[in-house]
Amino acid sequence: MVRIIVTGVTGRMGSRIAALAREYPDLEFAGAVERKGHEAVGKDIGRFAGTGETGVKVTDKLEDVIDKGDVIIDFTSTGSTLQHLKIAAGHKKAMVIGTTGFSKEDIQSIGSLCNGMPVVLAPNMSVGVNLLLKILQDVAKVLGDDYDIEIVEAHHRLKKDAPSGTALKMAQVIADAVNRNLDEVAVYARKGLTGERTKKEIGIQTVRAGDIVGEHTVLFGGLGERIEITHKASSRDTFARGALKAAAWIAGKKPGLYDMQDVLGLK
Repeated sequence: MVRIIVTGVTGRMGSRIAALAREYPDLEFAGAVERKGHEAVGKDIGRFAGTGETGVKVTDKLEDVIDKGDVIIDFTSTGSTLQHLKIAAGHKKAMVIGTTGFSKEDIQSIGSLCNGMPVVLAPNMSVGVNLLLKILQDVAKVLGDDYDIEIVEAHHRLKKDAPSGTALKMAQVIADAVNRNLDEVAVYARKGLTGERTKKEIGIQTVRAGDIVGEHTVLFGGLGERIEITHKASSRDTFARGALKAAAWIAGKKPGLYDMQDVLGLK
């Protein structure tokens, strides 16, 4: 039995993870964490997850419950996630991180902390998206420089980071496949007299509107044809289930940094 602790437990993702955890017989919901001053602190998480009484009360300190769990699942914010990661590292607890928007320096810090603990870090926990990443790698290798590459992503109006972590991951996978440095070829916006499109650039465009859960389209445009590969998420439950799958997988693994490709056996 793998005992999980969910941080940001009343958020859009945290509440769905808490609600769906009961579907997994090998997982036990052991702890719930929210920010200091949140109305949920001290109350049963079932009131906020819609599951009825669970016996698990929300705390505002991860330290209060960390010894009760084996794996911490975190979909909060970059600052909070890094703080939680440091606490988890001190207790040598495994962690599943779905937070996006990390800087390169943040990623380096996460990598260093993983020397003593196993961590799954993925901008998207969806099985479909991670299968798509594998497909995009193969498609890009075949098409090479003969096709222009554009990525368009759309999310809800409340999302704080742009482009999405998933879009950036797609762009990185494609850039690696065609031997390009993404920092040099990524184009995030076009306006005015930009001149002709270069063969090497990879466009990444962002839409923020309404309650869009998540949509990503990769367009390979050639002369006389184009290929469009799209993933549309209609519910956050697909991400929550992926995170729970990752939590069950990471427990007991050797220290190191893993992703959903590892979890799903796609490497």
